[in-house]
Amino acid sequence: MSALCLHSFLGSLPLLASSVDGASITPSSPWIMLLFAAIMLATYVGVAIEPMHKTVAALCGAVVLIGLSLALGLFEYEKIYDILEEDLNIFGVIIGTGILVDVIGKSGLFHFLSMWIVRFTGGRASTLFLTLCGVTFLFVAVLTIVPAMLILSSLVLVICRSLNYKPVPLLLSVAICANSGAIATFASGLPNIMIGTAAGIPYSQFIQISLPYALISLIIAVVGLRIFFRKDLPWKQTTEEQALLREQIETFDPWAMVENRKVLLRSAIILLATVLGFVFAQQLGVGMDFIAMVGATAALLFAGKGVEDAIQKVNWTVIMFFMGLFIIIGCVKQTGALAWVAQQVIALSDNEMSLLLPLLGVFSAVASSIVDNIPVAATLIPIVRDISGNGVPAEPLWWTLIICCNLGGNGTPIGSISCVIAIYALKREAGETVGWGMFLKLGGMIMLFQVIGAILYVGFVHYEGWIPALTGH
Repeated sequence: MSALCLHSFLGSLPLLASSVDGASITPSSPWIMLLFAAIMLATYVGVAIEPMHKTVAALCGAVVLIGLSLALGLFEYEKIYDILEEDLNIFGVIIGTGILVDVIGKSGLFHFLSMWIVRFTGGRASTLFLTLCGVTFLFVAVLTIVPAMLILSSLVLVICRSLNYKPVPLLLSVAICANSGAIATFASGLPNIMIGTAAGIPYSQFIQISLPYALISLIIAVVGLRIFFRKDLPWKQTTEEQALLREQIETFDPWAMVENRKVLLRSAIILLATVLGFVFAQQLGVGMDFIAMVGATAALLFAGKGVEDAIQKVNWTVIMFFMGLFIIIGCVKQTGALAWVAQQVIALSDNEMSLLLPLLGVFSAVASSIVDNIPVAATLIPIVRDISGNGVPAEPLWWTLIICCNLGGNGTPIGSISCVIAIYALKREAGETVGWGMFLKLGGMIMLFQVIGAILYVGFVHYEGWIPALTGH
């Protein structure tokens, strides 16, 4: 659309709602909107390309847009604090879960569980493959995707070396199944925390709406992986081969990383209590950030040894990345550009949910596979807010965004942190390189079926009236 058309359109919208504080925004001139949008897109390119650290890219974009906003008189400097204030609870969840997982990991609990899983499979390729896919789903749902992938990638490499299996099939299977686990619960993925917090979605509704499709997407992934790697693992093994595998596995010691069994037990209790706290947070009248911080405090008090070390293990680079990202989105919102995009989507779809869901689902999935699902989610949250209302229910839009942002990460080697961790571990520890061509054939095809399924699933549960209404929507 030309700048003249854009200007005419904005003339009919004197005030746009702000998703930061509920105040009204006077749309800026078209050239300011385009300038701010261009800087935001340039920042996302910096996030996506390898030489530039994504945190540095986000902070650079934030600094430039703050300077331009102040120079052009879009808002006073104090507005930056209003922009960040809305997302403080996200920072609390990240810090709390980071400390909790680090302390509990040192107790040896995760290694203990992993070793018993390997013993359970007897080392058989088919059973091991299915078990690792299932365990990945559970670990990510409980621990979030980053710590779960760090634990499982190390475990898979040890298993492959011990059993003389090719590491690529198993480690890529874990990475792709991790993105299904990431949509299972409120706290299992950062986009869930961001979108769930913005939309006011209770933890229990993730169990009701998101978890069923998480399991469906897991089945799609397992089938696709099994077909793709049909010639890469010894799926059929003789009785003698299975007996030899069992002998090797018997040498694995589940207690090897456990220094104190009492600490292990306390860690398990704290982790379980924290998960239950997430489930019942709304009934308790507290936020997820409070539950995460209580879990972290309990872990430091009853199971932690190195308090300072645990706090240092919090992913502060991710927090700084979020700060820069939220400021960028907030500055662009203040120009009215995101509300304008929302109006174009409404005009294109004519407020028809049958068109809105595919548009939102495909765009969020493809964008997440190219850039990263975190900036995609942050950008689309205010757009979904502006699209919903006036007869357009918000709930199916939020669920489409949650599911497709996570599953979009399967599309490319850089689309999700789970794939990045797996590919880096393969190159560093096993000397194996996974090319874009191979990954696009594998992950891209799985993502295609998963996203199509997600759009159909959300549409079905919406039209059946199975999606609970959200407070305030």
